[in-house]
Amino acid sequence: MNRKTRRLALIAVCGVVLAGAVGVALSSVSDSIVFFKMPSDIAASPPAPGVRLRLGGLVAMGSVVHHGDRTTFAVTDGHDKVPVTYTGLLPDLFREGQGVVTEGVLTAGGTFRADTVLAKHDATYMPPQVASALKKKGLWKPEGAE
Repeated sequence: MNRKTRRLALIAVCGVVLAGAVGVALSSVSDSIVFFKMPSDIAASPPAPGVRLRLGGLVAMGSVVHHGDRTTFAVTDGHDKVPVTYTGLLPDLFREGQGVVTEGVLTAGGTFRADTVLAKHDATYMPPQVASALKKKGLWKPEGAE
């Protein structure tokens, strides 16, 4: 093997190793990506059951039911509703009509099984993803606005 051939072989091996490293990095990152959806997005194109995502919107009025440590409620964006079940302690500021972001999976029956619930933390805060999605649909206005 002459010098030129060895150099080309080394470059080829380095390229294969680099491509493998990039593939492994992208694979591990793709497992941690969680997409944000509104109830209308889920109604329009439901994700496959078991796919992890964030569901945001407003807690539908009259939908909160407590069953011991399990709570069921609905998240709405004004057009569609998605039923949610959550087991655990809810944030202190969780209540009907307020903004919420839940993280979990959609079941085959269409119920969202949440393992994390985030509620707004003061009178003027709305999670940015929820606010922008509601604003795009023309359904959310800041408190005090007509």
